[in-house]
Amino acid sequence: MGTIESWTDQLGRSPVFGALSLDMRRSLAGSGTMIRLAHGARLFSAGDPGDAAYLVLSGELEVGLSRADGRETWLARLRPGAVIGDMAVLDGGNRSADATATRTSQLLRLGRDTLMTALEAEPQAALRLLALLVERLRSVNGLVEAASVLGVGARLARLLLAGDRRDTRSQSDLAKVISATRESVNRKLSAWRAAGWVDINPTGIEVRDRAALCREAQFDDLDDLGRGVEAESLSATAASRRTA
Repeated sequence: MGTIESWTDQLGRSPVFGALSLDMRRSLAGSGTMIRLAHGARLFSAGDPGDAAYLVLSGELEVGLSRADGRETWLARLRPGAVIGDMAVLDGGNRSADATATRTSQLLRLGRDTLMTALEAEPQAALRLLALLVERLRSVNGLVEAASVLGVGARLARLLLAGDRRDTRSQSDLAKVISATRESVNRKLSAWRAAGWVDINPTGIEVRDRAALCREAQFDDLDDLGRGVEAESLSATAASRRTA
């Protein structure tokens, strides 16, 4: 992958750029620049100028905020097909978060002027982007509400229930997602493993007793579980729709 045609194809699979005409996508691809990031490299930091948006072509990036006390608040994990940096591009402001590659990644950089011209010429894509921004606001509201109302155990249980049966993230990553410390996550997982609720091994964390985690997550019944998992998935795993 790396030609204009392949970039045009990937733009077409994007939730936002897929609403653009083929000719406009080709024009965007032709004006774009390939960016390569090594594992751990920073794409941009909070406060940087919003001079471009990026389409993730390969790899993975994490979006978060660094606190004054040194802790980080996790916001999103972005995989191929995700668009990142669009919010600052739209209002011309500075970046609102940090974006860092969690593995070797390739991105297509789309300059602000070119992108705004495309959105103005074909406003259906701008409307699609607006819908995704609203969805993001709702998911962030869900994260804030969960962090203020639910304890660490409930937040962690909801996160594990929202994903696959096996979660391969590190305990540090899980802690960042639910705004907790690694130590508190470790204590919960150790207790749950002893109770037979989860299994922890080198390949990840496997859910063994969904009913027990459902109770810990404060879901009263299966209907609540379905609604809660859907909401948690929007907040924590909708990587292809998150930006910064």
